[in-house]
Amino acid sequence: MSEAATAASPSSVEDGFRVVQRLVLPADQELDVQSLYVSGITSFSSGGDSMSRQSGGDYEPTDAKDADDDDDDSSSSEGGAPGMSGFGRITDGAGVAVDPHRRVTLGTYFNAFPASYWRRWTEFGTVRLTARVRGHGSVIVYRSTAKGHVVRADSSRIDSEEPTTLTFDLPLKPFIDGGWYWFDLEGGHGEFVLEDAHWGFETDKVRSGRITIGITTFNRPDFCVPQLVNLASNPAVLDIIDEIVVVDQGTNKVVDDPGYEAAAAGLGNKLRIIEQPNLGGSGGFSRAMNEAISMGASDYVLLLDDDVVCELEGIIRAVAFADLVKTPSLVGGQMFSLYDRSVMHAYGEAIAKYRWFWGPVAPSVHGHDFSKKSLRQTSWMHRRIDVDYNGWWMCLIPTQVIREIGLSLPMFIKWDDAEFGLRAGAHGYPTVTLPGVAVWHVPWTEKDDTLDWQAYFHERNRLVSGLLHSPYPHGGKLVRESLENHVKRLMSMQYGTGETILLALQDVLDGPDRMHHDILHRLQEVRALRDDYDDGKSEPELDAFPAPRRKKLEKRGKGIPVPSTTIGKAKMAATGLVRQALPTRDLAGEHPEGIVPHVDQRWYRLAHFDSAIVSSADGVAASWYRRDPGQFRDQLRRSLKMHAQLYKEWDELAERWRSALPELTSPERWKLTFEGLDDE
Repeated sequence: MSEAATAASPSSVEDGFRVVQRLVLPADQELDVQSLYVSGITSFSSGGDSMSRQSGGDYEPTDAKDADDDDDDSSSSEGGAPGMSGFGRITDGAGVAVDPHRRVTLGTYFNAFPASYWRRWTEFGTVRLTARVRGHGSVIVYRSTAKGHVVRADSSRIDSEEPTTLTFDLPLKPFIDGGWYWFDLEGGHGEFVLEDAHWGFETDKVRSGRITIGITTFNRPDFCVPQLVNLASNPAVLDIIDEIVVVDQGTNKVVDDPGYEAAAAGLGNKLRIIEQPNLGGSGGFSRAMNEAISMGASDYVLLLDDDVVCELEGIIRAVAFADLVKTPSLVGGQMFSLYDRSVMHAYGEAIAKYRWFWGPVAPSVHGHDFSKKSLRQTSWMHRRIDVDYNGWWMCLIPTQVIREIGLSLPMFIKWDDAEFGLRAGAHGYPTVTLPGVAVWHVPWTEKDDTLDWQAYFHERNRLVSGLLHSPYPHGGKLVRESLENHVKRLMSMQYGTGETILLALQDVLDGPDRMHHDILHRLQEVRALRDDYDDGKSEPELDAFPAPRRKKLEKRGKGIPVPSTTIGKAKMAATGLVRQALPTRDLAGEHPEGIVPHVDQRWYRLAHFDSAIVSSADGVAASWYRRDPGQFRDQLRRSLKMHAQLYKEWDELAERWRSALPELTSPERWKLTFEGLDDE
């Protein structure tokens, strides 16, 4: 057989060979994550793995809708990723035992091999799969195409109770646009056991790069300390770590947590805690970057949020990939939901350049549930996804890149990771978000940080990053969208948020000189500003507010609708805008006109209230919004003036910000900020 399976001894993995991906199985055995690692296969009939796709035929979807529409197709090949029940079990030795005449697949998120990424970003032409098996059954190797078609690549049958090592040398040539390799295990007349498996390459680059892990934390020792314990539990990960730098910026200290002593004992001199003023994510991660380049030993800095749960094998995979790429690259991890652990929340991120806003890279989608639709059934996931940046929930950055382009901008939070990725790309250092490298993280769907004090940083940092990197005259649609966003806040009675947006806009117009000053002081000033507005005040109980009342009842008792069509939304927006010129209704100042759950608080709907109780995104509190025509007119007047100035002076401002960028991101300037010094 060409490139067929051949028996080999375990010692065949030796000098001149680099393992880049090992078999990994869920430690806790909980069913909600099992589909990410291993799954039984019920059939190969229609649906996601139709016979034409299984054989690599000319299958095409019959309409424009992507195959990943998450419909419940009862004929789909894996029955919604059934897990291992009735197919086999995960062994005590972290292997897989397959029941007789059953089939189990490793064509899963954590155990399939993302061949197209290795094809695109490295110079290898062949990958080697090595599997150690025993018993009675077959190993069947598959590959997929960028269209999601599945092709049988190779196979080998085993009938021996003695462990046998199989190797498959598999070409990477067909993967220019996308595709994965994986293998299935099929039981014969007796139990079939996979003891171990790995993927790797023949190379002289066998030494693993060294890393400094940087964790920024703020009052989350209950998350941060278990993460340290987790890191201490894996000798293979510890072996490549120079240092773990925890930048503690809170008042609830990591070192005071009951579990800290055990974590510190497990990590020994590899752990260092640094306490500094709260400089947000950008200040914490910049401190970790600076510590790494100052020490001079590490090849990479791995940035991790404090509130993530990391699949530790992903750290080793990220380092191996970074060691072997053609060009020094940032290697990012993907994000699963910590609440719903089989749900992939972020697969790949990009900036829509004309709008200048982030979002999922097409054709990927947020919120894919692997428990409902497996990797094999999800056609868009077989495309290679190229990104503009990776979120700093997990991102590996070469220290070489940091030395050349500097640290993060002093943005406090929001857009710092995106701006850094764009800046690195402009210097020739791409970002690769690598499948099979991931963390579980609280998804941003449970937050609405565009409405609280964070609205200032959203607005300012979006505009700053646009001035620095937008390829379009006047930032494309950015200035117009900024104005539209502010008007929507005003129509929603969110005057405190509106005022913070104006403050951010003014700071952008004033130029870059105050950014390091503001990372030390602006948060407190923004919070104080919001305290003067109704939407900046909240109560934990609805009973704290007066009962809803209206002097004039709603027409036909229908209340204010929640439109479902674009035309309906446009009509409500138009009539809501007209309402802003009218006086408020009687009783609106003493009684809310209704209670609006956060899920229904769309701006075009809120524009029809004169007052309303609106709940927060996290469900823990609510605020009483009240319409104020005077506030609306005053903020709108100032907003129009400042946005006109921004549009007119765009080129001049862009030049000022770009000229200041090296100084703003320099370690020397950051050192003053780390020490809490203000040289404004």
